Amino acid sequence: MNVTKITLTTILKRRDFLLVAAEKRSGQPGLLLQGRNRQDGSSSTRVGYTCSKKLGNAIARNKAKRRLREISKATLTVKGNPGWDYVLVGRPKTTLERNYSLLIEDLNKAIKKVHS
Repeated sequence: MNVTKITLTTILKRRDFLLVAAEKRSGQPGLLLQGRNRQDGSSSTRVGYTCSKKLGNAIARNKAKRRLREISKATLTVKGNPGWDYVLVGRPKTTLERNYSLLIEDLNKAIKKVHS
């Protein structure tokens, strides 16, 4: 089986986050995934990360975003679709406390749901 890895670029602009938030979403115990097919003919895959203050102080939010970045590198580079934007949203307590393998499983389920 020939698996091609996708290069991920980061979403930085608020406008892009809002466009993704208006499209498909899938909630899982460890995270919320929002996805959008840009339909612009681009082959790049973009990903953004966000954690609200409900998750905790700045240290906790940054740790949660680091965990989300790592699971997206492990999963979206293989299962993400070219031309799509994804936003991973951290959940209070569970994103920080959930086992890494369970977070990857949550993201895999969310990707299937968003793509269907």
